Amino acid sequence: MSAFEFATATQIIFGAGALKQVGTLAASFGNRALIMTGHTPGRAAVLLKMLDAAHVAYRVATISEEPTVETVQRGLEIARNSQCDFVIGFGGGSAIDAGKAIAALLTNGGDPLDYLEVIGKGRTISTPSAPYLAIPTTAGPGTEVTRNAVLKSVEHKVKVSMRSPLMLPRLALIDPELTYTLPPSVTASTGLDALTQVIEPFVSNAPNPLTDAICREGMTRAARSLLQAYRRGDDSQAREDMAIASLCGGLALANARLGAVHGFAGPAGGMFPAPHGAVCARLLPVVMAANVRALQERAPENPALRRYDEVARILTGKPSATSRDGVAWIQELCQALAVPALSAHGMTAADIPTVAEKAAQASSMKGNPILLTMAEIQEILRQAL
Repeated sequence: MSAFEFATATQIIFGAGALKQVGTLAASFGNRALIMTGHTPGRAAVLLKMLDAAHVAYRVATISEEPTVETVQRGLEIARNSQCDFVIGFGGGSAIDAGKAIAALLTNGGDPLDYLEVIGKGRTISTPSAPYLAIPTTAGPGTEVTRNAVLKSVEHKVKVSMRSPLMLPRLALIDPELTYTLPPSVTASTGLDALTQVIEPFVSNAPNPLTDAICREGMTRAARSLLQAYRRGDDSQAREDMAIASLCGGLALANARLGAVHGFAGPAGGMFPAPHGAVCARLLPVVMAANVRALQERAPENPALRRYDEVARILTGKPSATSRDGVAWIQELCQALAVPALSAHGMTAADIPTVAEKAAQASSMKGNPILLTMAEIQEILRQAL
């Protein structure tokens, strides 16, 4: 067994109605908060009311799309000019990642390009972030317990991370009730993102016993509840299962590795107006099929192949299921969830070589259980169009 580490948010509070605690909790973090929220700030009204009751001062910044370098810079200026000493991220993965980046920059100085991987200046985050309270309102990214913030550079047409264990939130507050009103399309894309994030670390080339256990739990809950949450958004048990599956995915990806699905998602999200979850949702069954085929042909003794069999048994509930059955189950689920093709986001066949080249160099691709050839990478994209 290889050595491993495991790190997560300082504190995790989970449960229906947990948001009711936010006033007291926020008051212990500082005097003035920057609240980073999504494109429908009215959803944060209940949060603001609780902060007012707790006499917590705040400024609000909004994000209308996936976080960009410019969005984070604008939020950072608001926080600095208003002398905010802690940050609250309230929303989907975009709001929480943006807030996480702002919290890190408040204490480390500079701007996002000083610290971003690949395109940045390579500076190391050396000071713990300002206290950060992450409150997800979707069930998918799990970014409330991860150590990175994924930002899009419009200039470079790529999505890359600021990354450091010092960026882990002080508190992740997860209330499944906040997801009850999500539209079906968002439930589908974020839910499949969560499922991807408990499958990829499990079959990656660097799993560990803790992430294995977390992934098994997440897969079990997503398998039994994602379709139900899509069809019946007010099903409290299904929503709780998906909130836990999302949390499991964040815990797993922060402490193991991901794989080809996320290797593609970064470049695709940087080049096209495609939400991260939607890209992962479309690629998951195609990548699974390609990985299983490559393992069977070139590395039949690779333990990941047996892990794909276990994934199939968990997803289907059948003790005799094999990797092929798991791929078929995912394909049927994606059809039931009406997952759109990548072409719906503007990608064409002419873009395949560029996306493939960028994906081959992505950090997540390095966690894939087998090295995919360029021909295989391009074929995955062709099938996903």
